[in-house]
Amino acid sequence: MTDPYFFGYGSLVNRGTHSYQNAHRARISGWRRIWRYTDGHPFATLSGVRDESSSIDGLIAEVPNGDWAALDLRETGYERHDTDAVTHPLDPATRINIYAVDAKNCVRQADERPIPLSYLDVVVRGYLTEFGETGVQDFFDTTDGWHTPILNDRAAPTYPRAQVLTPEETALVDHHIARLAPEIKQL
Repeated sequence: MTDPYFFGYGSLVNRGTHSYQNAHRARISGWRRIWRYTDGHPFATLSGVRDESSSIDGLIAEVPNGDWAALDLRETGYERHDTDAVTHPLDPATRINIYAVDAKNCVRQADERPIPLSYLDVVVRGYLTEFGETGVQDFFDTTDGWHTPILNDRAAPTYPRAQVLTPEETALVDHHIARLAPEIKQL
């Protein structure tokens, strides 16, 4: 029996945010992303949500010895689900889990829970590295909830795994934000 894998579709796509070494590009069918708001997080949370008409790219990575403790802690507020809807280069019998915030755990205070730009930067960098500019476009297009305000915290990041982007990466993020026209709040 091989070790299980997780399917990452947000910051876990950025290999610089975790130490899971055996990682591969993958695609999951029947899911898209959505910004959610929970009592456990002061900011908007990127979650997966079932949508039979959608597919999203991401990264699968091995969880050595099935030791989910560290990843479960990182993904506090999310529930782990088994999935067999992932297209990947491994043995078809590979067990893969996806984390998602259950709608019953959400609150409706979007204005008080913005999307940290420091978090969005990390996610976009991951998609750019793994899937190129087309992957970045697809990330924005297969994510719901862009009406949520974005907190410009680049100067003082609130996201614990923040990374400093190159000017070109920053321009790419800013281009897509402008295209979607959410409100920008300054920290």
